[in-house]
Amino acid sequence: MTAAEISRIAGVTRATVSNWRRRHDDFPAPSAGTESSPLYDLPAVQAWLRGRGHTSTASPTEELRTALRLLGPGSGVAARLFPLAAGASRRTPEELAELAALPDDRLIARAEKTAGELPAAVPEAEPVRYGPDDVDAVRALLACIREAGPQAAVDVLAERELDEGAVSGVYQTPEGLALLMARLLPAEASRVLDPACGSGTLLAAAARRGARKLFGQDSLPVQGRRTAVRLLLAAPEAETAIRVGDSLRDDAFPDVTVDAVLCNPPFADRDWGHDELAYDPRWAYGLPPRLESELAWVQHALAHLEPGGHAVMLLPPALAFRSSGRRVRAELIRAGALRAVVSLPARAAYPLHIGLQIWVLQRPEPGGTDRTTVLFVDGEGEQRDGAPGTASAADAATADAGTRGGSRPRRSGSSPSAPSSSAVSFDWAGLTDRVLGQWAAFTNAPDTYADEPGVARAVPLVDLLDDVVDVTPARHVRATAADIDPAALARRVGDLHGQLAEQVAALASSSASDGWQPSGASAREWRTATVSDLARGGALTVLRAATPGTRGSKGSGAPAVERPVLAARDIAAGNPPSGTAVDVHADAAQPVAAGDVLVRAVAGGGDAAAMTRVADDRDAGALLGQHIHLLRPDPARLDPWFLAGFLGAEDNIASASTGSTLVHVTPGRLRVPLLPLEEQRRYGEAFRRVHELRAAVRRTADLAADTAAALTTGLTAGVLLPPAGPAGPSV
Repeated sequence: MTAAEISRIAGVTRATVSNWRRRHDDFPAPSAGTESSPLYDLPAVQAWLRGRGHTSTASPTEELRTALRLLGPGSGVAARLFPLAAGASRRTPEELAELAALPDDRLIARAEKTAGELPAAVPEAEPVRYGPDDVDAVRALLACIREAGPQAAVDVLAERELDEGAVSGVYQTPEGLALLMARLLPAEASRVLDPACGSGTLLAAAARRGARKLFGQDSLPVQGRRTAVRLLLAAPEAETAIRVGDSLRDDAFPDVTVDAVLCNPPFADRDWGHDELAYDPRWAYGLPPRLESELAWVQHALAHLEPGGHAVMLLPPALAFRSSGRRVRAELIRAGALRAVVSLPARAAYPLHIGLQIWVLQRPEPGGTDRTTVLFVDGEGEQRDGAPGTASAADAATADAGTRGGSRPRRSGSSPSAPSSSAVSFDWAGLTDRVLGQWAAFTNAPDTYADEPGVARAVPLVDLLDDVVDVTPARHVRATAADIDPAALARRVGDLHGQLAEQVAALASSSASDGWQPSGASAREWRTATVSDLARGGALTVLRAATPGTRGSKGSGAPAVERPVLAARDIAAGNPPSGTAVDVHADAAQPVAAGDVLVRAVAGGGDAAAMTRVADDRDAGALLGQHIHLLRPDPARLDPWFLAGFLGAEDNIASASTGSTLVHVTPGRLRVPLLPLEEQRRYGEAFRRVHELRAAVRRTADLAADTAAALTTGLTAGVLLPPAGPAGPSV
């Protein structure tokens, strides 16, 4: 292990480790490496640390990673530990602790016995043997299962095996997305197949929804093992069959038909077998073009369905409009096999830079009901509209840091499987409600389904079968209703004009220049103190911002919260609290109080106009969101408006920040003038007036935009006539 790893497990800095090496003669000598980059023996270091009362501060998963890495590439221990992880998951924490405390020889014997209990359930798993070199890894695995859970241990094993195999571009389907896809299936779907099962996230979601026969296949042995163990943990009562191999070329379940297929297939795979599979009977809707491997997976899924069965697949957006796939798309539509297309916001799943789509398909039933429409749901509209729950710029920056791989094509048969980015906060509950509500209304009464402007629309098949056969949701979901009442819209436009006139008058009043006087011949000078200085002196307290990567942060799996959440975007836009569970600060017990000064922790370069806010009564009681610093001043010593005004100054933000494209603010470095409280209040009142001016500008701009949009809609929809000119209305 390296000096950096020693510092991590000991909870000290690397400088401290260097001091230990120089000052303590009994510090373990390097066992490998070079003079500039020495490597140390893990057991020797751990024994030395224990002898001095240092307990490890590394997480159980991090210690397991370290133990696996120390065995070196090619050891194969990660693959051999999968059966042990499955068997050990059935032990109690006390039994695991007792097992880990055994002497080395007895530990190895018991580990082999435990691993042998479930070898047949894991693909390509043979009876395993562990040697003396594996002892530390076995103990680390047992500790990880005991403290972090068996699934966390399995994910670390898979991560290590993927690294050893130099497999790139492999990502895990987010749990929220997997559950959304599973909920698009009929509730009675009991037999479910995933022909590119990856880490098993989709099959586990199907099991949570009641599926009891689960079939999966993946081209990577590590993914097959990972899925099998995951399902043993998540659905021990289900009947599972997991196989390894390329599902398109070598289908492990050629004669199996199921109620449903869930799949996140490889994208842009040019080596999917176009030539050798040219006459395959699965291509009932046409031979997939060489560059359209996703259409091969779509037809592969349909071929495995019982008549009337559903397939829900995660696919790239280009599949909806590429000209090479037009004929196959047209046949899917004519046959009634394509039921719905749902667009997702970018950053909802890997690859993060594009908004993927969910396709819902159904195998036609002989003599079944003719389907006349396809449902389109525009999930991207939520992000375009700036609705709560979408990833902010700060979320995006955090998500880009430390991710594995990129947007490269995934290996055939392997769904996303690397650790998903918990750094991306995403409101899966909101998006799920948005999509499932439309899907339920459409499937319950497709003939009477009412479109929802900006959200969803059912499009007749004949309207889709043009020269392009483009099934992109944004192309078909109307932004405005089709049946606008001309009189109602005219009244609305008149009302907006009245509000706009009032708001313009209010804006003029807010921007009045009376009372603003020059400070003298030159700028005023004053002594200043940093926020850190003021906090040490008791003038205020500081609660630093949390990000999704912070320990204790809620992340994408956060539970629902009953109170509103003040998000960083609310400060930027001047809106009331609009956050959801995914926005909650790590210290969720910290509510906002009236008079608190809130500072955005992250902003685009040069954006200092709305960096601060003084909490008022509408904010009081809200939970604090991520990416926000909370400063609570002592009202007897600091005026909150004075504090917020100076903290939000552009030069102040710049001097207390790091970064260029994204500015990360260090609150303790912000400076505040040292003025008497009475003079602070004079400045505070002035800053409050500036705040009201900024709010009036926003309201005026919003009303102007609403008025312009209503007029444009009315004119283009034919429900409003232009005002008569001097020569009268034109014909």
